[in-house]
This record gives sequence, C-alpha cells and structure tokens, in this order.
Amino acid sequence: MADAVLEVEDLKAGYGPAEVLFGVTLALRRGEVAALMGRNGAGKSTTLKAIMGLLPPRGGRVRFAGRDLTGLAPFRIARLGLGYVPEERRIFTDLTVYENLEVGRRAARQGQGAWTPDRLFEIFPNLAEMRGRRAAAMSGGEQQMLTIARTLMGNPEAVLLDEPSEGLAPVIVEQMAEAVLRMKQEGIAVLLSEQNLDFAAAVADRAYVIERGSIRYQGAMEALEADEQVREAWLTV
Repeated sequence: MADAVLEVEDLKAGYGPAEVLFGVTLALRRGEVAALMGRNGAGKSTTLKAIMGLLPPRGGRVRFAGRDLTGLAPFRIARLGLGYVPEERRIFTDLTVYENLEVGRRAARQGQGAWTPDRLFEIFPNLAEMRGRRAAAMSGGEQQMLTIARTLMGNPEAVLLDEPSEGLAPVIVEQMAEAVLRMKQEGIAVLLSEQNLDFAAAVADRAYVIERGSIRYQGAMEALEADEQVREAWLTV
C-alpha cells in the first residue's frame, strides 16, 4: 500500500526451535483499524510481539512510517511512534492512575495535538473517577483501560492492541470499542489482535485471518462478516 504507515512483509518468528510465524504479510493505513483474527495459538500475539521487536524476527521485514525496524530494540520502536498494548497489561501497580499516565507522557508529534490526562478522562470516565487510586486496586477491565490510556500519552502514530476485549465485562468492552473508534478519529492507525468477531466488526475497517502462523484471508471487515465459509474454516472453535 502506497499510503501504509505499517508494512509487514514475509515475517517469520518463533520461540526456541519452534517456528510460529511462516511469512506473515500485512499492512496498515494511517487512520485505519485492522483486525488480526484467529483462534487461540494461531499466531496473533506472536505477530504483534515480532513487529514490536519483543520477539526478534527470523526473517522478513517490518517498516513503520517509512523506516526499517529490523534489529531495533522495543524502546526505540516505541520512540518512533509505534505504541503497544500487551494482553498482560503490565501497569505499575504501586503507582496511581494519574502517575501511570505521567510515566507514559511524551511530546506531541508534529501536526498532532498532544494527549493529556484530561482528554483521556473524557474517553475513559472510569479512570477520571479513580485518578488518585493505586492501580493494584483496579479491576482487570479498568487496568486494561489504563494501559491503553498510558500508551496514548506517548502520542503514537499507530497502536498495536493485543486482545483488548478478552475476559472483560460487556460494559467495559463497549468502552474499549469507543476508545478504538476515537483513536481512528484522531488519525491513529490501529492493528488489533482479536477473537471476538462482534468487537472486531464494531471497530475494524479490514480483517486479516491467521491460522498456524500464516495469513489465510484478508479483506474488508464487512466481507468477512458475510462469508460464513471463511468464518467456519478459520475462526470457529
């Protein structure tokens, strides 16, 4: 894609002797939401970790905003403007909500308005009500909100979201969807790994389906919703 902010080409990765990704290729446009979908163990989280440099790729190429990310440390990739929200959340439990947000603060990028705690509290009103609470005293869903908000404090151009709706109450899932759509409105590109078809359909423009470390399908999210054969082959348990 000529207008892609993130380009992944023939990406290979694994753990020890085990190969997990076998040539994953995908792209993400500016201001677009793309869903990387698949069953448990299909390679979704591994793909995001390899893009972010948390898992050194064994082959292929990742380019972000026109720059080759091959061999860069995760913190350098983050400084280039690629945010990452892991499934495990990894917040600072001894710090308050507000302090967690301040840890993630970075200067706004040229031409972009800076994310601030007040702007984020508009998206996540639950966080506004507990800004002085230690993160250890928050529910899992509230911690997930905090992780996304802290990532946005870094003013990223694109964000990788790993299973944002996993294990959350329906009301929290709705707020997550609203947050993803708000990111899109702000021009942030979002690549999310997801198993929940309803959640993905509510936020994503395009979908990639991965199975056994390879992309088996790509197309508009609406087309995936309408294609029962593809869903039964690659998404149903």
